[in-house]
Amino acid sequence: MADCPVVAEKPGNAGGAKGAGHPGLVEGQLPVQEEPTGKPKPFAISKQIVWEAYRRVKANKGAAGVDGESIAEFEKDRDGNLYKLWNRLSSGSYFPPPVRAVEIPKKSGCGVRVLGVPTVADRVAQTVAKMYLEPEVEPFFHEDSYGYRPGRSALQAVARCRERCWKTDWVIDLDIKAFFDEIPHDLIQVEPGHPDRVHAEEVTGQHLVGVRRSAGCQRGRPTCRSRTRSW
Repeated sequence: MADCPVVAEKPGNAGGAKGAGHPGLVEGQLPVQEEPTGKPKPFAISKQIVWEAYRRVKANKGAAGVDGESIAEFEKDRDGNLYKLWNRLSSGSYFPPPVRAVEIPKKSGCGVRVLGVPTVADRVAQTVAKMYLEPEVEPFFHEDSYGYRPGRSALQAVARCRERCWKTDWVIDLDIKAFFDEIPHDLIQVEPGHPDRVHAEEVTGQHLVGVRRSAGCQRGRPTCRSRTRSW
């Protein structure tokens, strides 16, 4: 599959989820379905949540990842693919494949921006984690944070700026070059038991937080370079 045109998923918003609250809610409702009982898994991840995550990923569309599998191809064995993903997530054995690196020229004409395109299955896995973790971490965000948050948008940020520009005559505009490439991820991933750690393991198991520690970033085929990533 050609690298362009490409629609890449933004980190933390792989499924286009909107709104906070219990994971999997659709317009405030989640159909109640009985799941078959059997030998309990190490991590309690609902099949309904996996299905809802896939529904969001499918609606968000997007290009194929390094495996070349499109959403249409994933759909051919949808139930089998989703069951395999659920089984690996709930057993703690899931590990993400490399992301496909796509270079997008910057609007300034100076350099390129590298976007990572995950596989369809990995986008579903990311969305599952997001649906579980988002309600837990959302209360800790600053009130003036608008990026990638449920129920918030860039237009709201602009409206707040318009409101404040009548009160002050100065503004601070800053950016950190290659922030997510250069930031020390080992400091972000605080050790379990540390008082500063958000106890996400209580919701889904800590493997969902640390599972992306050493995924790869593949440029074309078959070149692959190591890259550290986190949820």
